[in-house]
Amino acid sequence: MTVTRAEYCVVACAEAWRDAGEVLAAPMGTVPAIGARLAKLTFAPDLLLTDGEALLTAGAPAVGAEAGVVEGWLPYRRHLALVATGRRHVMMGAAQIDRYGNQNISCIGDWARPKRQLLGVRGAPVNTLNNPTSYWVPRHSRRVFVERVDMVCGVGHDRAAEAGPSATRYHHLARVVSDLGVFDFNTPDRTMRLRSLHPGVTAEQVAEATGFTLTIPDDVPYTREPTAGDLRLIRDVIDPVGLREHEVPAA
Repeated sequence: MTVTRAEYCVVACAEAWRDAGEVLAAPMGTVPAIGARLAKLTFAPDLLLTDGEALLTAGAPAVGAEAGVVEGWLPYRRHLALVATGRRHVMMGAAQIDRYGNQNISCIGDWARPKRQLLGVRGAPVNTLNNPTSYWVPRHSRRVFVERVDMVCGVGHDRAAEAGPSATRYHHLARVVSDLGVFDFNTPDRTMRLRSLHPGVTAEQVAEATGFTLTIPDDVPYTREPTAGDLRLIRDVIDPVGLREHEVPAA
């Protein structure tokens, strides 16, 4: 059965919540949302999902569909309490990300006179200092994977270390998933490392598309192959209209 690049990305995102336990999944983006639902329906049944507004949902409804069963109420103030206590694993986007995992979603260019205004800092600093945090980048390029971010929103390993124990105590950058592969920070200096390649992608392609020196092990594995059950859930239950293929078109 042919597996698309988007489906490998879904599986890679889902794996971010493996062994997460009873925490709130906060996926931002279509592919992460599908991945969180896949994790919930397979290897992470205790994962908590929301409708994106104020309700905790039972099961894992299709992306864009109303929840069939509501199992709890999660208004904004309670969501903030979860953020502050670390019982959440967020997967954010990144307009820019550097080798240490510093993330920018605020502006491009000088902060005093930016060339482009983006979302703003939002909750990125608190997310990264209090919650396990992962990132999703649907278009891996040197414009996103940069030597130095124009503004720090999500806090990377170097910035957290500079701030001291209050910043490093709960700081955990789990993984970065892009349309080319999966990355982590399991290196002595806590800089980004290539963890797996999506099938059809080479390490040379990843290095060329990255604006800093990336740690690339000698023997990089491929991203986990989705099982037949995974594909059935992705295609027939979670994303029957194929939204994933719009976010990550066929390579």
